Amino acid sequence: MAEWGGPAPTYLETDAHMRLLLIRHGQTPSNVKHLLDTAVPGPGLTPLGEEQAQALPEALAREDIGALYVSTLLRTHRTAAPLAARTGHQPLVRDGLREISAGELEMRGDDEAIGIYLTTSFAWAAGEPERRMPGGENGTEFLSRFDAVVAEAAGTGVETVAMVSHGAAIRTWVAARAANVDVEFATAHELRNTGIVVLSGTPDTGWRVLTWEEHSLGPDSGVTGASGPAGEPVG
Repeated sequence: MAEWGGPAPTYLETDAHMRLLLIRHGQTPSNVKHLLDTAVPGPGLTPLGEEQAQALPEALAREDIGALYVSTLLRTHRTAAPLAARTGHQPLVRDGLREISAGELEMRGDDEAIGIYLTTSFAWAAGEPERRMPGGENGTEFLSRFDAVVAEAAGTGVETVAMVSHGAAIRTWVAARAANVDVEFATAHELRNTGIVVLSGTPDTGWRVLTWEEHSLGPDSGVTGASGPAGEPVG
């Protein structure tokens, strides 16, 4: 695993809204097999996943990214590497961005396990954070750790921040925290590998989704279709 990390940027006092780019990692072997693979460090990327990662800098060329964060799982490091090379930012490793722990469901790919996993995580966003993943964390624990990383980034005063995280984690956090995305939308719109959700806001004033992959959800969305290579073969 790449030894990335280091101290966070210097904090600044600011009320300005931050542009937050939440990026799902590239394809992994466990994605291909539809397995709930959430343990650290986890697998790397497939050849397609590597191509998806290589396509991210071009897909995000119009974004003035000022900081880059990754989770503790290897697949986010591999996905962020080309973007780090383009921006010159050393990725900051934060455990709060890791995938929702599958607990007792780890490495299962059957319909029952996946149903329990998604039903539990989306219940957190729907107002039941006390529910616990079998053998794993509850919603309060998950949302608190993800919130902490977002708050850290917002406190730096950086205008645009990219975070490479995980599908269920991004969909659940956005459904819980964005004013214009509910659980019904997040459930119906799966986030593909290297799919991107763009938000604007602050931890104090709240968040609004500008784009969810190819879906523009607001008049201030900026560049639509910013997901670029999301989950699709790169020619």
